[in-house]
Amino acid sequence: MIAELTALLGAEKVTTAEEILASHSTDKWNASAKPEVVVLAQCTEDVSKTLAFANERGIPVYTRGAGIGYVGGCVPTRGGIVLSVFKMNRILDVAPEDGVIVTQPGVITADVASAASERGWYYPPDPASLKECSIGGNIATNAGGPRCLKYGVTGSYVLGLEVVLADGRVLRSGGRNHKNKTGFDLVALFTGSEGLLGVVTEATLRIIPEPPARAMVSATFPLFADAARAVQEILGGGILPSALEITDSFTLAAARNYLGDNALPEGNAHLIVEIDGQTDSVASELKTLVTRVRELGALGLQIADNDADCEKIWQLRRDFSYSLRATGLTKLNEDVVVPRSKLVDLVEFASGIEAKTGIAVACFGHAGDGNIHTNLMVADYDDPDERKKADAALDQLFQWIIANGGAITGEHGVGIAKKRWFRDAVGETSYQVHQQLKQTLDPNGILNPDKII
Repeated sequence: MIAELTALLGAEKVTTAEEILASHSTDKWNASAKPEVVVLAQCTEDVSKTLAFANERGIPVYTRGAGIGYVGGCVPTRGGIVLSVFKMNRILDVAPEDGVIVTQPGVITADVASAASERGWYYPPDPASLKECSIGGNIATNAGGPRCLKYGVTGSYVLGLEVVLADGRVLRSGGRNHKNKTGFDLVALFTGSEGLLGVVTEATLRIIPEPPARAMVSATFPLFADAARAVQEILGGGILPSALEITDSFTLAAARNYLGDNALPEGNAHLIVEIDGQTDSVASELKTLVTRVRELGALGLQIADNDADCEKIWQLRRDFSYSLRATGLTKLNEDVVVPRSKLVDLVEFASGIEAKTGIAVACFGHAGDGNIHTNLMVADYDDPDERKKADAALDQLFQWIIANGGAITGEHGVGIAKKRWFRDAVGETSYQVHQQLKQTLDPNGILNPDKII
């Protein structure tokens, strides 16, 4: 296989070097499996030739971008070929006149945003790992981020895709038009498909005019319920923030321990509210927001009305993750979603898990769209007994999420990590439709086997 692949693609694009195989055996989750070979694709033709070759021989193919996923989504569980598109990293066009940016899948998300910003335009999707993750991975998982509340997830910005199918055929769907109702929405089908239906080799993304101003409010509250009430009151009062982040007491305690007691005012819950828009409207809305947050019982308040001060608050938010890691516990990072009315119920349920199992649960994240990162903090995940207890706690969490009308993943995807809850989450008929789509587009089952279904 390796000799034939090398003859087909060229020696510089095919490797069995031990360090490359090792680095392509895992992502940010705990699963690991080595491929037999890594293909370093540089163009659509490389991808097409690789898939046609693998499909004819029934060889599994695992597509990989930056490898920053949290669910084992690109782990080559059956060996075979890891198809890396990370070297397909060119921005092909930035066209404000059409409101689009055209990119290959290996481009880092922050670089896409920077390319748009240099022209005075804006690519809003902002996963926390935007400086590391690639656009192809974002499309594969339909990634989100803090600004989803106002601007939507990655899928809201995907206008067109070039996709290589399992048999090597190249499909183009959508394009530079912002409206297109011609046939089925295949762009939406492949967005979020986690590498099971095809390989994205080019994306045409929507960009919008960049808001000239932004401002933020950072506030602490006595209880999580107070901060959750503030979320509803802010939205109910006619303010649509670009981001609305909430944090629980465990995470705040870890942050104070990591950053120092003075890093945050007193309080057992924390809220970040960001607004953006035209300069005059942001200034006016900020006054209204500050007044409202104070009325809702904030204990401490920090106001940012310029980019530098806003970035300080966002750095604090990013430091929450580092603070949890600094506890020395293993952080099982789950990206569950609940209706906004159930934010308090979720945190109370998480506290119940801690009371029953002794496993601490840290909750923080995107309160505006109900996407709360519910992190089980495990003492020693390598210990079989601790792992068994943690897995049982995860099962309790996901079953509660499903029973309460939530979603088991909001932005990370299903991959391996959440596969066992997928069928319950989507329902039997939907599960069968997923299987039928997979069978139609990948009849030999070579694309990312062992994931989702």
